[in-house]
Amino acid sequence: MTDLLAQKAVLEARHAELTQRIAAIQRDYAAGLSADSEERAQQLENADVLAEISRVASEDLAKVTKELARISGLL
Repeated sequence: MTDLLAQKAVLEARHAELTQRIAAIQRDYAAGLSADSEERAQQLENADVLAEISRVASEDLAKVTKELARISGLL
């Protein structure tokens, strides 16, 4: 039981980290593009990277959520 509680704590911390990461990316997108052309160009270059980070984080979050549900069912 102690092992399950430890696993649950680790997964909850990972869940919070992933949720924060996804929220930060969403805030970045919501802020829109900069009026400065150089800054805007950099933002556009980073857009693909942010999209991939968001996709991977969302996949990881789904896995963590599923594992948390499984562990909660065992406790």
